[in-house]
Amino acid sequence: MSHDPGVNPTLSWRFCLLKSGACSFCISPSADKFLLDMTDVKPKAESQRDEAEGPDGGWGWVLVGAMFVSTSLVFGLMRSLGIFFVEFVQYFDESAQAISWISSTGLATQQFFSPLGAALCNAYNARVVVMTGGCLAALGLILASQATCLVHLYLTMGVISGLGWGLVFTPMVATVMANFTRRRTLALGLGFSSIGLSSFAFNPLFQLLVEKYAWRGALLILGGLSLNIVPCGALIHPQRRSKAPAKVDPETNPPRASLLQRISSYLELSLLFERPYITYTLGVSLMNVGYFVPYFHLVAHSRQAGFSEYQAAFVMSAAGASDILGRVASGWFSDLGLFRLIHLLSTWTFLAGVFIMLLPVSSLSGSYAALMVISLLYGFSAGALTSVVFAVVPLIVGVERMMGGLGLLQLIESSAGLLGTPLSGFLKDVTGNYVASFMVSGGFLILATLTMATLPHYFSCRDPPPPQKRTLNDKDKGLHSELEQINSLPADTNRREEL
Repeated sequence: MSHDPGVNPTLSWRFCLLKSGACSFCISPSADKFLLDMTDVKPKAESQRDEAEGPDGGWGWVLVGAMFVSTSLVFGLMRSLGIFFVEFVQYFDESAQAISWISSTGLATQQFFSPLGAALCNAYNARVVVMTGGCLAALGLILASQATCLVHLYLTMGVISGLGWGLVFTPMVATVMANFTRRRTLALGLGFSSIGLSSFAFNPLFQLLVEKYAWRGALLILGGLSLNIVPCGALIHPQRRSKAPAKVDPETNPPRASLLQRISSYLELSLLFERPYITYTLGVSLMNVGYFVPYFHLVAHSRQAGFSEYQAAFVMSAAGASDILGRVASGWFSDLGLFRLIHLLSTWTFLAGVFIMLLPVSSLSGSYAALMVISLLYGFSAGALTSVVFAVVPLIVGVERMMGGLGLLQLIESSAGLLGTPLSGFLKDVTGNYVASFMVSGGFLILATLTMATLPHYFSCRDPPPPQKRTLNDKDKGLHSELEQINSLPADTNRREEL
């Protein structure tokens, strides 16, 4: 067989395969070597890039330390703001319900603006977003120290600081997960352990600051303390974005459609149309309905069961201590790879639901030891599942879309989290005790386990490959360009190559 000197032998070979499905012509050894080299380069480059996306160790552990500090200054601080509760009630002469909206507004704002933080990270980089969030969190607390009415606290501690917390948490978690593969769950467990530790440390510290500098001076100091989030964000290495929004032709798409398409790409709104992500988000939302109920009502239930104030407070402290242990132990065990993460999450969620339902039952007999044991088991299970719940996200959406997936997940689950505590309080008002409240709350976690069991490939022993965005890759582009080149050849040349 003869080849036209102006035609690439590779093109004719691929063209024959495309037209007939098979081709019986001989190819020279040099051309054969060229084809093998051409087909081998792409997979090697892809494997090297995949390995570089998830290193285990090195600078990633520095980012775990940054996450440890930043999460303590977000959720650890939010959990300890109850120290200011009595001070605000006395100073502003408002009801307890009105004062409670300060922390509720901050939590809702943090979760509501999590997709914004994810979108800004996709558009720019996580370093700038986290540093900006640290400045906003500090600014809100500093302005709150000058508040003269309750509305000022809603706007400063609730909205401004809440916005800053939303720009910090999701990007920081996604950055740590992107720097780990095999030890990802352990890294998250270590980072999240700061929430429980800071809660123990901040409560006496904040009380000391209020006694010495009054609540205005204490908030001013907390604003300065929150500025430590800024250097935590500065530790994030700026990374080149692995993807960019598709370029839109202004002649075929109006500017408004182009803008909406870009916003949708940054927010990863396409995830809302994928069944695995929707199923997992629904399961996490159901879990969130009952997860926080013991944190708010376990002490009150212990007091109602006849135990002293000290005993009731120690029950919650013991649950918090086992929560810290559960986060670290769960992260270490999950990274051993003995079980799939979704199966471990289902197990911890089911156990946490069972132990929540057993909390009122254990105290019916008046046994403080039984209540303490169940509280320890609940705290361990509740802490263990938090280390896994975020680590499952990249297995469902892929590392490339992890940032947007985490933001949307927090936005959707925020409404469920705010629903659980009022529902528990309503059941207590109707029944006169917390038995029904804990039973219903535990039932939501068991329902979440059943929901996650409907995920595709749930009963498989191996994780399915995460879905990828359906974009035209370089290999497909090369094939199309080759076909265009072949079609542009004279007809007699193509006929000779087919012989």
